[in-house]
Amino acid sequence: MANSKYEYVKSFESEDEVMLPNLMVVRIDGRDFSRFSQVHEFEKPNDESALNLMNSCSAAVLEEYPDIIFAYGYCDEYSFVFKKTSRFYQRRASKILSLVASFFAAAYVTKWKEFFPQKKLEYAPSFNSKVISCASAEVLQAYLAWRQQDCHVSNQYNTCFWLLVESERSISEAQELLKDTQKQQKNEILFQKFGINYKTLPELFRQGSCLFKTKVEETVKHDENGNPVKRLRRKAVFVHSENIAGRSFWNEQPSLCKDLGHFTKDIGKIEPDFVRSFQFENKLLPLTWVVVRIDGCHFHRFSDVHEFEKPNDEQALKLMNSCAVAVLEEFEDIQFAYGVSDEYSFVLKKESELYKRQSSKIISAIASFFTSTYVMQWGDFFPHKELRYPPSFDGRAVCYPTYKILLDYLAWRQVDCHINNQYNTCFWMLVKSGKTKTQSQDYLKGTQTREKNELLSTQFGIEYNSLPLIFRMGSSVFRLKEAVTVENGAVSGKKLEGEVVVDHCNIIEHSFWEEHPHILSYS
Repeated sequence: MANSKYEYVKSFESEDEVMLPNLMVVRIDGRDFSRFSQVHEFEKPNDESALNLMNSCSAAVLEEYPDIIFAYGYCDEYSFVFKKTSRFYQRRASKILSLVASFFAAAYVTKWKEFFPQKKLEYAPSFNSKVISCASAEVLQAYLAWRQQDCHVSNQYNTCFWLLVESERSISEAQELLKDTQKQQKNEILFQKFGINYKTLPELFRQGSCLFKTKVEETVKHDENGNPVKRLRRKAVFVHSENIAGRSFWNEQPSLCKDLGHFTKDIGKIEPDFVRSFQFENKLLPLTWVVVRIDGCHFHRFSDVHEFEKPNDEQALKLMNSCAVAVLEEFEDIQFAYGVSDEYSFVLKKESELYKRQSSKIISAIASFFTSTYVMQWGDFFPHKELRYPPSFDGRAVCYPTYKILLDYLAWRQVDCHINNQYNTCFWMLVKSGKTKTQSQDYLKGTQTREKNELLSTQFGIEYNSLPLIFRMGSSVFRLKEAVTVENGAVSGKKLEGEVVVDHCNIIEHSFWEEHPHILSYS
């Protein structure tokens, strides 16, 4: 980060470390997947292709993050368990939960065609996530038992419900018929009315899917005689088990015992409220300005792999801006966004009650929606470039108590944009002129703004202040208060009241905010 008089705003960031020796579990849930499944016409009560897509995404998560040892999922949710010694992202809850939700969403979009080759993905999916901090292996056992019991109860109810609806019962009639029924009564409805023995339904539906890393023997090559040479490799395997929290299942897996601990006895009655008490939640202070900032994860590598232009790739920046516009259109409580490079800050209105101000839900929803939109829109901005692998973004939420401090935060980000862009412009021009990266870094060490401007002007004939505003100022995204006509080179047109627009302007000077008082609606 650049040094400036606005640096003090960093002091408002709070730590949310999950302390050792607690076990970390990240649970993701499809955001409004009832609607998503209707729009995409998923089969009821279970769509096997949709479940297999979820499983494939979870396998990608385990492959991407070695610290995740075990996963369990059903329907539109998945729980990921980190090894007990994990120090992933310094165990910062907001970073971890946003990253997992973001990567999962990206994988979901990327893999969609593999599982639904004949169906168009109509809109970007997104996921809410949370961290459960399990104080012991016993708490983890209770958590897993609770989730699998929920799988069974939900699936049994939904199987009965949709079969009743298909038999020409109305939705209200089906709900009334199943009201207060117990497990045995539902089994009898299935058998007597539809000739279905619940226990013969596919394990995928009844038990959910668990995935864990274990050592398997794989052929790595063949010797000179054509004989296979085998080695033990750590690999994720899928298993369907009637009781994933059972001592016999768990303790038969040496890798789980080693990385997560033993289950010493079988669990009795499950108390969901007991498990919920371990949920790691940070409720954001009321009547404060909430800023959710997302940052691209390992975007240096991502930009290298995808051969982004240096120091700035205009198409990549426009893709980021398009995703930010989509976020404002999706979340009405977001009033303003500012972005530069691979980061974006989203400002929620002061009185927002989005997700009851639960930090985990707000961060994960924004990060995952932004990511899935990025993947879906990639081809619009890079029609001749293949997306080589799914991107991901981590996020955090910070509360700022006053209007002035909020504006100082935004000024800080724009100052940072200027300093970084000026440095990077000089650096990459030096590299392109034949200097090594180390030589370029040494050349620029200790230089000030004026000296960098002189370097660009004298050596490369570049006037820094004539560079495109999108590079120097970053991008501001907000809703128009009234209709305007926009002229931008060859592009012109009417912008409607309430339409989300992108501008490249000076937000450090108060004149911008005085001209647009409606954006943050201050009094």
